[in-house]
Amino acid sequence: MSDRLDVPSESAASSPCGCAGFTRSELMHAGAAKAGSGLPSIEAGMPVPAGTGLTRRSFVSRTAGLAMAVYGASALGTRALEEGLAEAAAAGPSDAVLVSVFLSGGIDSLSVLAPTGDPNYATLRPSLALTPAETLSFRDDPGLRWHASAAKLKALHEEDKVTVFPAIGYASPNQSHFTSRHYWEVGETNPAGRVGWMGRYLDQHGSNANPLQGLALSSTLAPALATTVNPVAAVSRPETYTFPAPGVAAPMIAPMLDEMGALGELASTDATLQSARRATAATAALRARVASFSSYTSPVAYPVTSNEFPKRLAALAAMLAAGLPIKVVAVQAAGGYDTHSSQTASLPANLLLVSDTLNAFQRDLESRGIADRVLVHVWSEFGRRAKDNGSGTDHGAGGVSMLIGSKASKTMVGGFHGLASGTGGGLDSQQNLRATSDFRGLYCSLLQDWLNVDPAPIIPGAASLPRYAVVK
Repeated sequence: MSDRLDVPSESAASSPCGCAGFTRSELMHAGAAKAGSGLPSIEAGMPVPAGTGLTRRSFVSRTAGLAMAVYGASALGTRALEEGLAEAAAAGPSDAVLVSVFLSGGIDSLSVLAPTGDPNYATLRPSLALTPAETLSFRDDPGLRWHASAAKLKALHEEDKVTVFPAIGYASPNQSHFTSRHYWEVGETNPAGRVGWMGRYLDQHGSNANPLQGLALSSTLAPALATTVNPVAAVSRPETYTFPAPGVAAPMIAPMLDEMGALGELASTDATLQSARRATAATAALRARVASFSSYTSPVAYPVTSNEFPKRLAALAAMLAAGLPIKVVAVQAAGGYDTHSSQTASLPANLLLVSDTLNAFQRDLESRGIADRVLVHVWSEFGRRAKDNGSGTDHGAGGVSMLIGSKASKTMVGGFHGLASGTGGGLDSQQNLRATSDFRGLYCSLLQDWLNVDPAPIIPGAASLPRYAVVK
């Protein structure tokens, strides 16, 4: 059994400091995700979040206890939903699934991978520099070392299941939480973007009747999944999909529900009765589809915590194993990483929970025999400034990103060019870490080599962007 990890709950962990930009970014994205309920006021120059204006409707089966928010499909009725899911499921599981994990706030890449071999490191970080004794070896570069809390990421890395981007970003970096996160979500450095990059993928290669193809493990829409044509879904707690029948218990409940489903298929000339029977049939179909994960048991132990992140990934593994027609997934990781102050108080515990959860998810997929189908992309809106401010780090540029999975390339991408400034050095004119790889090039590579589609219609300017080895 895993030890309980003492980290803040999901709501408490989202704001590690008093950074007004970070708080505003969280509020703005939450407002956009609750489409139709209005947005907080947007400051001049702030991009409107992807997905703003999408209609939302919730499909609720009271018998099943199921609630799923479906976005971008105002005409999709319950029967069409069921038919679309059934058709997608009959076609078999997707060849590849991409899971996007967001580290909110801008995680400090120079702590996740500490450049202890760089002579400038201790000078720039008099308060926060980690020593070799406090860190773990990093196979790809002896000058870098893993944070001790990332031990289980290091284990996966040494099994050739992690691709590391130690300094990823884009040219002319924007240090606003809101704007930089928006760029990553829409897949371009365009404040006017309104469609998520994974949403554009689904518009090009998805279905008009399968909202589970794009799944936000949240109560609200993930902007990266925002589409213009095809539906996507938000499901907060998949493991709460249950089918209660008050007053009825085993062994009678299963045959009772089977019989109700059969009755629902009967034809009727009465419009009201026919509507009720269709609803009954839909509920029965739903029950059959989620039966394998409504009360699932994970084959591995996940971290025990009040945070939702481990529970959501455990449920996702069960959903994928059940053959649900999922293509791309978005989920926010545990913790907040806007560490302007008290960085040593919050970062280790949050990083430990994320590292241990991602390791458990990989082991879960392996135990279920589906690890070759799933690739996890871990990202944050930017890195932190190279020089500390006494107890924390301020907004920077180049950050750390990772791909995790059995098919992830073992090659480090971009590399680390050190903490010297000037021509050829790793720091830019603002003393921020230069990006040695472009997140848009990573998206192009994932689309091309993992999802097996042409990135040109999805990522603007794809032809001029680099490609990276992301898949074995």
